[in-house]
Amino acid sequence: MSSSTTTALSRQPLKEVLEGVADPRDRRGVRHALTAVLCLAVVGVLAGCRTLGAMREHVADLEPADLGDLDLEEGRALPSESTIRRVLQRVNADDLDARVSSWLRTRVGAIGGRRVIAVDGKTMRGARGAGERAPHLLAALDQASGVVVGQRRVADKSNEIPALRDLLEPLDLDGAVITADAMHTQRGTAEWIISRGAHYVLTVKDNQPGLKRELERLPWKDVPSISVPDGSHGRRVRRTVQAVEAPAWIDFPGAAQVIRIRRTRTVRGRKRVEVVHLICSLPMDQAPPEQVASWARGHWTIENRLHWIRDVVFDEDRHRLRTGNAPQVIAALRNLAISLIRLLHGPAARIAATTRAMARRPRRAIDLITRPPR
Repeated sequence: MSSSTTTALSRQPLKEVLEGVADPRDRRGVRHALTAVLCLAVVGVLAGCRTLGAMREHVADLEPADLGDLDLEEGRALPSESTIRRVLQRVNADDLDARVSSWLRTRVGAIGGRRVIAVDGKTMRGARGAGERAPHLLAALDQASGVVVGQRRVADKSNEIPALRDLLEPLDLDGAVITADAMHTQRGTAEWIISRGAHYVLTVKDNQPGLKRELERLPWKDVPSISVPDGSHGRRVRRTVQAVEAPAWIDFPGAAQVIRIRRTRTVRGRKRVEVVHLICSLPMDQAPPEQVASWARGHWTIENRLHWIRDVVFDEDRHRLRTGNAPQVIAALRNLAISLIRLLHGPAARIAATTRAMARRPRRAIDLITRPPR
């Protein structure tokens, strides 16, 4: 995407972005524009609505002027719950995800001078149909802002490994750092990331037993360490970080340094020690070990910053929206709501509290959709 195109997109209100999504319905008998239905759903999700019925009821209480801003005509019946369901089932989920993600990517930041993108997957358990697998979605989260910059459904007969490339393919990765869990510690994945001008921080676990043994045998006793305490929620955690240049005999594409993190966690007087090895494609002079450890820690928090919120705030794992593209579409709308709130209030925004506030003052949500970004 050219810089001029990116600039133009960054100035567009979200509503205009949604207008670009193709309407899959037959034009005959259509009573509500696709944009109106999508805006209704976004406003509902921003208000913390957990069901389609709740979204429809929330919008029914809006003032006529507010309805008009969402392209919902005064005096005409609002889209029914079944209409909303049919639209979400049929709309092209990948197209919606791509358009929204492109718009969100125009307003994300950097950590330590670099964009850091965490990739992780989540299964939508409530969307499991009879005799079918529950949809599994792979998301890319910008660590600095907490904004979701991409989402992709993993094919039912595949896994996350090839889906990572499909997810990141549309992104400008030049100079970015990709963090991912041990599943993605694959030579092919590392080569692909480097070929896109990006770097990686990958965790080495038992799925790469040979590489793990090699890293464990490095002379860690002779390596200086940095110890960082961290206490919160009634627990004490100390992280001891060590790093060495990746030896030439480490058979992993682009490996520049190996980081060893020893986490000692004390909860209610009980101590637990965990040792994790990371492999990074950036040399130490460009990425100090403590910075790499920070990126890794940022990756481990994706569960709390995204998946936990979708489950707890929006009750995703119990939502029974199963058919067609609806599971991926509703997940995209939840990702969008979380991202909009963080862009408005900062990365540490309280999502649940903000949705409650928007339920009381829906004009705030409407402005997020209809006005150009600040």
